[in-house]
Amino acid sequence: MSERVIPGRTGGLITLGAADALWAGLTAGSAVPAASAAFTCSPANARAGYVLLGSRVVATVKASGGQWSVPETAVRRAAAELNAVEMDRQDLVRIGPFRDGPKQERNEGTPLRWRQRITRELQELGAPERAAQPEGGRPHHLAGIDWRRILVEQTRGHTARTWWLPRAVVRLLDVAEHTETRWLRAERTCQASATVTESPSHHWQARAADGWQTTSPDCPTAPLRPYNEELKGHLYSVLSRKPGTSRKVAGWTCAICRTAPAAVLDHCHEHGYVRAPVCHSCNTQERPDHLYSNDIRVANHYTRLFHTHTADWLRHWHRCPGCRTRTTLPLPHLAAWTAHIACRSLRPTHRDPGGSRGRKPCGALRVSWTGSHNAPGSCLLTVAVDLCPSGEHRVLAQVSYREAAERFRTWLAETAPAVAAEAGPDRLDGLPARFRPVIVDTSGEGLALF
Repeated sequence: MSERVIPGRTGGLITLGAADALWAGLTAGSAVPAASAAFTCSPANARAGYVLLGSRVVATVKASGGQWSVPETAVRRAAAELNAVEMDRQDLVRIGPFRDGPKQERNEGTPLRWRQRITRELQELGAPERAAQPEGGRPHHLAGIDWRRILVEQTRGHTARTWWLPRAVVRLLDVAEHTETRWLRAERTCQASATVTESPSHHWQARAADGWQTTSPDCPTAPLRPYNEELKGHLYSVLSRKPGTSRKVAGWTCAICRTAPAAVLDHCHEHGYVRAPVCHSCNTQERPDHLYSNDIRVANHYTRLFHTHTADWLRHWHRCPGCRTRTTLPLPHLAAWTAHIACRSLRPTHRDPGGSRGRKPCGALRVSWTGSHNAPGSCLLTVAVDLCPSGEHRVLAQVSYREAAERFRTWLAETAPAVAAEAGPDRLDGLPARFRPVIVDTSGEGLALF
């Protein structure tokens, strides 16, 4: 870049070219890879009045001579926030393609819509390898993040291709999308309510003197609020049909990670109750990795669910009155717990081919079941290991639903006593006497509620 940041003017304006150079220099050591042309290349558009950098909105100014500029302090703040993000490249979240695309009702007016952008670019170009090649020497990015450098492609059965990003980046892009939505809404509100008595350039200069807030000081947007069980005991089938529910959900922080903005209402598919508003990342992490409607691959993400953040997830699942009263989990989660925890000692191990003296679990852990939670006496869980050297599909154990539930109750009391103390048949917590019946889905996808 030929532009230089003028020394001693860290509070002033710099050109977009200088901002690109500053952003690239400040984020060179960031765990999340940043783009080198975050201000001057698509999808950044200075004429829109702002540029997204990570989770921050940086306002743009049309200075004298028609040259666009940005405040240097805002670029430095955005870079500091990105540098503070820790990223685990092994902790991945699937971002597509899905059979049914994620609903974007609340973000229809948001230009970022990063999931659709990534899916569209990859489908148009054919493969991530081709997409990684800059077109015409111009790199592509989202909110200043070079997502192609960390995109992971996985293939099942040499046919189904899926795309994954690190969880930290997914949360960062979700926050960026939410921040952009709030910024645009505040700008529209101000434009509709304020009387135009000054030129746009004077308006921007006034905002510069006030510290370059991402929203107008006269029209602040309400901050995200923590979830305090406001939806406790509500049925998802009722709330999902109420107008304005999506906007209400977007006003909360995720009830699990407590950092990202909520995007969906997580609910129990067995009893129909709302658990809490959660972000896309946490909702994806909780979702069982189904091979079929009654078959789950027990992947690494269950380590977080049942080890490192056990109390948080158990408390979240027991927000459902049905699960809390019965001191259990929904069948897919109970099956995964049985395979991951109760049958851990049965899984064979082998020497680590990496050269260390330790041993690694063998094959791919899987659990399936026959029957359903509606007939616990006939429901049977089968825990197996695929691709085991001692057998292609080695069955480790067969556990009845009732035995698995009893084992879970014992483990819950030892692992999360505070959660266990609130559960049990004598603590109905306003549970209705008659439950909403589960309707059999004849499409072959198993049991469904709605």
